[in-house]
Amino acid sequence: MKRNTKKFNNILRVFVIFAMLLGFLSISPAESATTLFSERKRTIKIDADYTLYEWWLLSWKSSTVVCQVYTESESWPDSGEVLYYCGSTIQKQWMDTKPCDFNQECSGLYLHLANVTPMRRQVEVNLPSPEVYVSISGCNKQPGQNNCTSLPYLRFNAYEPLPNEQIIQIVGRYNGMGFSCPGGACDLPLNPTGLDGVKVEFWAESSYGDASDVYTAQVRVIPWGDFANPDDPSADMPTYYVDVLSSQWLGEGRSTCSEIWQAFLPIDGPPAWLRTPQLAEQLETDNDYYLLAGKLIQEGLVNAGDCPSAGLETNGAANACGVEAAGSVVAEWQNQFNAEIIQVANQTGVPAQLMRNIFSRESQFWPGIYEKVYEAGLGHLSDIGADAVLLWNPSFYSQFCPLILSEGTCQRGFGNLDIDQQEMLRGALVQKVNAACPDCPVGIDLVQANFSISIFARSILANCEQVRQIVYNNTGKQPGQVVSYEDLWKFTLLNYTSGVGCLGNAIQRTINNGNTLTWENVSYNLQPACRPGIEYVDEVSTMPVDEGLSVEDMLVNPTPVVPIAPTPTLPNVVYPTQAPYQTPTPYP
Repeated sequence: MKRNTKKFNNILRVFVIFAMLLGFLSISPAESATTLFSERKRTIKIDADYTLYEWWLLSWKSSTVVCQVYTESESWPDSGEVLYYCGSTIQKQWMDTKPCDFNQECSGLYLHLANVTPMRRQVEVNLPSPEVYVSISGCNKQPGQNNCTSLPYLRFNAYEPLPNEQIIQIVGRYNGMGFSCPGGACDLPLNPTGLDGVKVEFWAESSYGDASDVYTAQVRVIPWGDFANPDDPSADMPTYYVDVLSSQWLGEGRSTCSEIWQAFLPIDGPPAWLRTPQLAEQLETDNDYYLLAGKLIQEGLVNAGDCPSAGLETNGAANACGVEAAGSVVAEWQNQFNAEIIQVANQTGVPAQLMRNIFSRESQFWPGIYEKVYEAGLGHLSDIGADAVLLWNPSFYSQFCPLILSEGTCQRGFGNLDIDQQEMLRGALVQKVNAACPDCPVGIDLVQANFSISIFARSILANCEQVRQIVYNNTGKQPGQVVSYEDLWKFTLLNYTSGVGCLGNAIQRTINNGNTLTWENVSYNLQPACRPGIEYVDEVSTMPVDEGLSVEDMLVNPTPVVPIAPTPTLPNVVYPTQAPYQTPTPYP
């Protein structure tokens, strides 16, 4: 019997060890690195001086101390601190105490500063962690292009912020295979990947005894032309289109919404309405705008005295004669924001032509507030739009909120603020983009108007975030895996003009009907109240050159859809059959 028990225990031990080995082998190298260095905290303890204030709550009648409150500020304790040290009963008694004159008999409690004591304590401070950034090297390309004449390298550069410490090695996995490089620099050779690209994981290990976060990049390398066909040699110059999606990307062509969606741009570049030209002159137009012409006439920049009704309609827009009289001024006015639009586009990744088309559709480039239109700025930001920016763009919220509310209040996050605090922030943001200025020469603060373009771009980024969450909630996948780059921008426009409810319901209905997530299918499934958004999206996305809009067109009937040029089809490419690159130092 004992022999059987012993035999059973041995079998059990073997089984447990085997199960542990399976668990260990199932852990990815990235998880192993994180686990290996997780016990070493990058912190330091320092001595910090502070002052402790001791407050007494005393009874007016007996002058006895009923409670002691300790703070680190010389200002009076607030109700929360009194509640913490004294309890709810004493807190209520103190808050109910009325102001009292020493010449009369008083009741309730009063505060007295009893002691002020200098103190010292140890504080644990988090130190900055190492980081790794990626770019492309070995690529001879034209500025603004993403095509290389030879297979390039994915370059990793790691940085150790602590003095007297250094990066030991950069480690990662590329297309399922490990690699490592000693030191803080590494060039990883790339190979053709296919249209979906491949995932790269990478991190850096430090002499401090820890590692950076594990970062990811989606890398796409597409050969273009007959040169890639091994059976039919060609004299064509090799061309490889290279795209990288990563939060750590340092190269050119950064597109923030593309990163948010994990969606590659079309190989031959985005359509005209989603491009950012290099020069402001490339955005210039000379379109007629009836509302803008009317405003310029009213502000005295245009003399339309020879026109019927001084060039104005009863609604404030210019009539045909007024538009003609204001032609040159309107052309100059609509193009004065182009340089700032391109600069903001390069900073945020929001296409310049897209912003310009939206400004044309929304405000006709008048950054003030039109009568009876309760939206402000070039992009007509509303309270709902401001809410989206503050909730879905945390980096912008963290910069903007302290300008209005206290730092401590802002740290709660926009969604956790009181309703009146949220309303205060929304109102303040709308006012920030409103460039109307009665005391300015033309009724507009042009400096404020240019500044508002940056805020508008942040609102578009917030809508990109909303679109990402909606698609992910309905599919469990990153948007770039199930929706094309151009259609994701159309989803974003719909979300901007019609709201998250319209887009979310349409996507859900499209999926329930077994259809793919294209703009055509999603727009078909929009509910009747949301369908005006279709005309808005179609107009903005088919406006590579702005068209003049009358007041009726802008507020009621959008311009008819103009067909867009078809996207060229991908040429027939035969990928090389060579074996994948193997790094000389494989990661164990």
